[in-house]
Amino acid sequence: MKDCLYFRPMIFVTGGTGLLGSHLLFQLTECKTPIKAIYRDETKINTVFKIFQFYDPLHFQSKFDLITWVKCDILDVISLEEEMKNCDFVYHCAALVSFCRRDFYKMMKINREGTSNVINAALKNNITKLGYISSTAAIGSEDEIVTENTKWKQSPETSGYSISKYSAEKEVWRGVEEGLDVIILNPCLIVGAGNWNESSMTIFRTIANGLKFYTPGSNAFVDARDVAETLVKLMQSNLKNERFLCIGENSSFKDLFDEISKQLNRKPPSIKVSKFLINFAWILAGILARIRRKKPTITRETARSSFSNTVYNASKIRNALDFKFKTKSEMIENAIKGRLD
Repeated sequence: MKDCLYFRPMIFVTGGTGLLGSHLLFQLTECKTPIKAIYRDETKINTVFKIFQFYDPLHFQSKFDLITWVKCDILDVISLEEEMKNCDFVYHCAALVSFCRRDFYKMMKINREGTSNVINAALKNNITKLGYISSTAAIGSEDEIVTENTKWKQSPETSGYSISKYSAEKEVWRGVEEGLDVIILNPCLIVGAGNWNESSMTIFRTIANGLKFYTPGSNAFVDARDVAETLVKLMQSNLKNERFLCIGENSSFKDLFDEISKQLNRKPPSIKVSKFLINFAWILAGILARIRRKKPTITRETARSSFSNTVYNASKIRNALDFKFKTKSEMIENAIKGRLD
């Protein structure tokens, strides 16, 4: 991070109040470059402040002061274009993550249309380079070894979130065709310091409260610090118009839960869940959610993914940046120390 290649005074960031966005903002301030970050919910800015305080207790205030916070929505085209003026690099992290069917059209609105708006604003403002945070959900299909070249396969069982992120990526590639230089990063499930009541970090809270069950599936996991650092390095490099899988470690859910339980000094889950039971669980959760008028704790899509065994190959980004990702144990240790809720 010592060789900062920015040659104009402002970086533009969307989604800066999220788990990844907060880590990205901290990483970007290492360059001491002014940043403009947009937000919708002002209360979440305080969580970003706590992230800075956690990672740098001595200098967090001076780094945090490099950020100019602006209330703006990526669905507000006029405001988005105006706020992006005089910026040179754009980091687009804003997205809605949900596995509830009722949120499909909302995800398409935010993830696809919102990304389209960001791309259009970047083109209009002659942005030099844009970094887009996509997802492994936007690449290929399950039950195979996935690389950046895996072809997209949509089926009736493809999640709405996957469709929305794949559609958003098409908007980014459209921007390339119209002259915009981009980097697309496809991280897996992200682990990092932050609120245990949000995003993928809810599993830490669940295990801390006691978890008896596990499913036989697997997935890939990555430290939020590594996602932020690799994206900045790619943006600072001469690489452009490419996508990169960002994977820390492929792991079974059982191994992940065991390691979290060990570091939390909790009893690890010991009961293997059958497909019959998990299907019953998501149906019951859906009924209860309707009665309580809340989102279900488990859905058909999350139940299905808990049994899949997809393996992701991250050799491209490792070779391009000569980068070593943090281990599963290191990710978990940092997430536990950095609990902010």
